[in-house]
Amino acid sequence: MFDIPMPATALHRFAQEHYEPIQNAALLLGGRSWLRRVQRLLDHLQFTSTVTDHVRREAAALLELLTLEHVHDVLRPEAAYFADLDPADPHVEEICLLTDHLSDALDEWAAPQETTVVDDKGGQADV
Repeated sequence: MFDIPMPATALHRFAQEHYEPIQNAALLLGGRSWLRRVQRLLDHLQFTSTVTDHVRREAAALLELLTLEHVHDVLRPEAAYFADLDPADPHVEEICLLTDHLSDALDEWAAPQETTVVDDKGGQADV
Protein backbone atom coordinates (compact mmCIF):
# COMPACT_ATOMS: atom_id res chain seq x y z
CA MET A 1 0.00 0.00 0.00
CA PHE A 2 2.67 2.51 1.03
CA ASP A 3 6.08 2.44 -0.53
CA ILE A 4 8.04 3.55 2.53
CA PRO A 5 11.70 2.53 2.33
CA MET A 6 13.06 0.84 5.44
CA PRO A 7 16.50 1.92 6.66
CA ALA A 8 19.26 -0.59 6.14
CA THR A 9 20.04 -2.69 9.17
CA ALA A 10 23.54 -3.38 10.47
CA LEU A 11 23.36 -6.77 8.72
CA HIS A 12 22.50 -5.10 5.42
CA ARG A 13 25.43 -2.71 5.77
CA PHE A 14 27.77 -5.57 6.71
CA ALA A 15 26.71 -7.57 3.64
CA GLN A 16 27.12 -4.58 1.35
CA GLU A 17 30.52 -3.53 2.69
CA HIS A 18 32.02 -7.03 2.77
CA TYR A 19 30.23 -8.72 -0.13
CA GLU A 20 33.25 -10.37 -1.76
CA PRO A 21 35.36 -11.14 1.35
CA ILE A 22 32.39 -12.92 2.98
CA GLN A 23 32.15 -15.22 0.00
CA ASN A 24 35.90 -15.85 -0.02
CA ALA A 25 35.85 -16.73 3.67
CA ALA A 26 32.87 -19.05 3.26
CA LEU A 27 34.58 -20.91 0.44
CA LEU A 28 37.86 -21.13 2.33
CA LEU A 29 36.31 -22.34 5.61
CA GLY A 30 33.34 -24.35 4.38
CA GLY A 31 33.69 -25.15 0.71
CA ARG A 32 31.18 -24.79 -2.11
CA SER A 33 28.15 -25.65 0.01
CA TRP A 34 28.92 -22.77 2.39
CA LEU A 35 29.64 -20.47 -0.53
CA ARG A 36 26.17 -21.15 -1.97
CA ARG A 37 24.59 -20.72 1.46
CA VAL A 38 26.28 -17.35 1.97
CA GLN A 39 25.34 -16.23 -1.53
CA ARG A 40 21.67 -16.92 -0.76
CA LEU A 41 22.01 -14.89 2.45
CA LEU A 42 23.68 -12.02 0.61
CA ASP A 43 21.02 -12.10 -2.12
CA HIS A 44 18.29 -11.85 0.48
CA LEU A 45 19.98 -8.92 2.21
CA GLN A 46 20.60 -7.20 -1.11
CA PHE A 47 17.03 -7.41 -2.39
CA THR A 48 14.89 -7.11 0.75
CA SER A 49 14.87 -4.68 3.62
CA THR A 50 13.63 -7.14 6.24
CA VAL A 51 15.61 -9.43 8.49
CA THR A 52 13.57 -12.57 8.99
CA ASP A 53 14.22 -15.25 11.59
CA HIS A 54 15.70 -17.39 8.82
CA VAL A 55 18.14 -14.62 7.85
CA ARG A 56 19.08 -14.10 11.49
CA ARG A 57 19.76 -17.85 11.87
CA GLU A 58 21.83 -17.91 8.68
CA ALA A 59 23.86 -14.90 9.84
CA ALA A 60 24.42 -16.62 13.21
CA ALA A 61 25.49 -19.80 11.40
CA LEU A 62 27.92 -17.74 9.31
CA LEU A 63 29.35 -16.30 12.52
CA GLU A 64 29.84 -19.86 13.79
CA LEU A 65 31.71 -20.69 10.57
CA LEU A 66 33.93 -17.62 10.89
CA THR A 67 34.66 -18.31 14.58
CA LEU A 68 35.61 -21.92 13.76
CA GLU A 69 32.89 -23.21 16.06
CA HIS A 70 32.73 -26.67 14.47
CA VAL A 71 36.30 -27.36 13.33
CA HIS A 72 36.86 -29.94 16.07
CA ASP A 73 33.95 -32.07 14.86
CA VAL A 74 35.60 -34.47 12.39
CA LEU A 75 32.20 -35.36 10.95
CA ARG A 76 31.72 -31.83 9.64
CA PRO A 77 33.41 -30.62 6.45
CA GLU A 78 34.61 -27.47 8.21
CA ALA A 79 37.20 -29.58 10.05
CA ALA A 80 38.87 -30.61 6.79
CA TYR A 81 38.84 -27.09 5.37
CA PHE A 82 40.33 -25.74 8.58
CA ALA A 83 43.07 -28.39 8.51
CA ASP A 84 44.09 -27.17 5.05
CA LEU A 85 44.27 -23.54 6.15
CA ASP A 86 47.72 -22.05 6.67
CA PRO A 87 47.71 -19.71 9.71
CA ALA A 88 50.12 -17.40 7.84
CA ASP A 89 47.67 -17.03 4.94
CA PRO A 90 46.65 -13.36 4.55
CA HIS A 91 43.01 -14.47 4.40
CA VAL A 92 43.20 -15.44 8.08
CA GLU A 93 43.49 -11.81 9.19
CA GLU A 94 40.64 -10.86 6.86
CA ILE A 95 38.49 -13.63 8.37
CA CYS A 96 39.21 -12.29 11.86
CA LEU A 97 38.12 -8.80 10.82
CA LEU A 98 34.97 -10.17 9.15
CA THR A 99 34.18 -12.06 12.34
CA ASP A 100 34.41 -8.87 14.39
CA HIS A 101 32.28 -6.92 11.91
CA LEU A 102 29.59 -9.61 11.70
CA SER A 103 29.49 -9.99 15.47
CA ASP A 104 29.07 -6.21 15.82
CA ALA A 105 26.33 -6.19 13.15
CA LEU A 106 24.41 -8.97 14.89
CA ASP A 107 24.76 -7.19 18.25
CA GLU A 108 23.61 -3.89 16.77
CA TRP A 109 20.67 -5.52 15.02
CA ALA A 110 19.60 -7.28 18.23
CA ALA A 111 19.86 -4.12 20.37
CA PRO A 112 16.57 -2.33 21.02
CA GLN A 113 16.21 0.63 18.70
CA GLU A 114 15.48 4.09 20.04
CA THR A 115 12.29 5.49 18.54
CA THR A 116 11.17 9.09 18.43
CA VAL A 117 7.49 9.65 19.13
CA VAL A 118 5.71 12.89 18.26
CA ASP A 119 2.82 13.77 20.55
CA ASP A 120 -0.31 15.65 19.46
CA LYS A 121 1.25 18.96 20.56
CA GLY A 122 4.28 18.56 18.31
CA GLY A 123 6.63 17.62 21.14
CA GLN A 124 9.09 14.78 20.72
CA ALA A 125 10.14 12.13 23.16
CA ASP A 126 12.68 9.33 22.73
CA VAL A 127 11.31 5.92 23.57
